[in-house]
Amino acid sequence: MKRNMAADTTDSDARGASGGRAWTGDVVIVGGGTAGAFAGATAAGEGLDVVLVERKSEEEAGHIACGDAIKGKSTFPDVIDLDYLKEESFTNRNIRRAVFENPRDDETIDIPFDEAGAVIDRKRYGEVILEETERTGVDIHYDTVVQDVIQKDGRVRGVRAKRNGRVREYRAEMTVDAAGALSILQDKADFSSATFDTNVSYQQFCSAYREIVEIDEEPDWSDAIVFKPTEELGYLWYFPRTGTEINAGLGFQMNKEPMQLVEVLKEDLRTRAEFAGATVKDKLGAALPTRRPYDSAVAPGYMAVGDAAGHVNPTTGGGIAGAAYAGKYAGEQAVKAVSDGDVSEENLWRYNTRVMDHFGGRYAGLDVYNVLSTAVDVDDLMGLLAALPGEKLAEALYEGSTSMSFGLKLKAAVKSFGYWGTIRNFYQTKTLADELLDHYDAYPTSPAAMANWTGERDAIMDRIYETTGADAKY
Repeated sequence: MKRNMAADTTDSDARGASGGRAWTGDVVIVGGGTAGAFAGATAAGEGLDVVLVERKSEEEAGHIACGDAIKGKSTFPDVIDLDYLKEESFTNRNIRRAVFENPRDDETIDIPFDEAGAVIDRKRYGEVILEETERTGVDIHYDTVVQDVIQKDGRVRGVRAKRNGRVREYRAEMTVDAAGALSILQDKADFSSATFDTNVSYQQFCSAYREIVEIDEEPDWSDAIVFKPTEELGYLWYFPRTGTEINAGLGFQMNKEPMQLVEVLKEDLRTRAEFAGATVKDKLGAALPTRRPYDSAVAPGYMAVGDAAGHVNPTTGGGIAGAAYAGKYAGEQAVKAVSDGDVSEENLWRYNTRVMDHFGGRYAGLDVYNVLSTAVDVDDLMGLLAALPGEKLAEALYEGSTSMSFGLKLKAAVKSFGYWGTIRNFYQTKTLADELLDHYDAYPTSPAAMANWTGERDAIMDRIYETTGADAKY
């Protein structure tokens, strides 16, 4: 708990293997994004001694490639000052609908939202959550690049990093990996004695690129987030930060041929009259997981959160909500583990169950549709989307399951003549996705039951691959 063992102690036991001084405390968090910030604020708010190490400078922290769209303030757990966050970084609070553009026939699908969403200034958002994290008592070390984990007897005991040209160790009871997609910590740690999910490859990720573009006049879709499928397996987006400032970006699955992201975006921008004479204010790219959440994201002394644990909606790429709640759950579990003096996999397991209960199972169900999309021709997929009622499409994208009345089914059948084979495949896949969701409802309550549970899940996935004709993803 709060101990007077802060940075630069002169105690000989606190010196790292490099001879440099070590930080010693309760929790070290790697990464200052949403997951890391919410984990740190939660743990420090309960009295733990927490350090957060961030590779970027204080000036650059928060500058992250992101679509910037969220559902609203309710996206976040009540860990930081959410009113302050909203006032400072919610630049468009009037997102009422989504617009899906079908490049096959130039049709659009309008999907109204039940509650207003928002588009944020991601840089200012990142600054605010770090401000709030520091306010709770977290010590933030910027310009700190993690190079290795400290591990003994199967337990992670901290990290080794380079800060201001010097190697420094950060030793802690708990290490929280919020280092993002394809985290280096997971390359360095040995998880052979734990159930931590190591079935991870670059093909389960998406490459994304976005520009912040200033236009002359407010478009007629300033209350909407706009999506448009690409010829390859991916989509373009246009999210209005303000009436004239647009987050324009795109991404593609890394299991397909690489897309020339910058050129594809430029070409689409040239077809839109509202972007004539526009000015590009910022450019940035990133990789993000478009896969199911990790089966287990814990190991002795270690928890992974956010992108580092696959906590992203695999159909939309939205990861802020999952990261925020995963951070909170990890912070709370760290408090319990340190208080108990027990950082074993068993004592950290409830973090896994809370993630799966809240959103992990739903994201795993949504991943089934990602699997299906890899085996469906893009034109056929567009025909299918055009046949679905807008509100049902929204359910499929965000909830992982949907249903229709007889009348809606009939209407969809008439509109989709010529795509019935695709729809039949979609229906069969949906049935299996629902079965998978039910299986995640029975996620094990301890690591001892994990092998049987994953075996049964993998059997469902085998049937999904057989039904869809898709290559195995895992």
